[in-house]
Amino acid sequence: MPEAPVHHVHPLGVGDVVPDFTLPDHNGTQRTLSEAVAERPVLLVFYPFAFSGICTGELSEIRDDLGAFDNDGVQVWAISCDPTPSLLAWADKEGYFFPLLSDFWPHGGVAASLGILHERGFAVRGTFLVDADRVIRWALVNGPGERRDFDAYRRVMATVADPGGTA
Repeated sequence: MPEAPVHHVHPLGVGDVVPDFTLPDHNGTQRTLSEAVAERPVLLVFYPFAFSGICTGELSEIRDDLGAFDNDGVQVWAISCDPTPSLLAWADKEGYFFPLLSDFWPHGGVAASLGILHERGFAVRGTFLVDADRVIRWALVNGPGERRDFDAYRRVMATVADPGGTA
């Protein structure tokens, strides 16, 4: 069966303000965006489903090059509509040592607020770099089945780590 069109997905873009939110991570710790960005920018990495092929590959790539995504200049949060116990099992299985946040209840509320909740109840692959004012400084949205371009991420993360632009 062909993928349903995602024409109804209207993601926030560069310059938009991300509504503040609090979600539990895979360990049950509540994480609030406004508190996190006060420390350093946050790269929000939304993905459809834990334990799925493309998502496992993408998050494993983050895990394997974590310093490019979580360092003194930026931190990474991976977010899906999966329940917390599933995320904990997935993090344990794959060795993910960065926060996996559960947007399970109200189901997809945060993904919907960013305009990336698919009509089938999952977040599309939206990635947003959010600054201290919760303003989106960089964004990329991929549809279902479309793998992210991690080379673009690394270029953006290098710029964040080197704000003078010499990277």
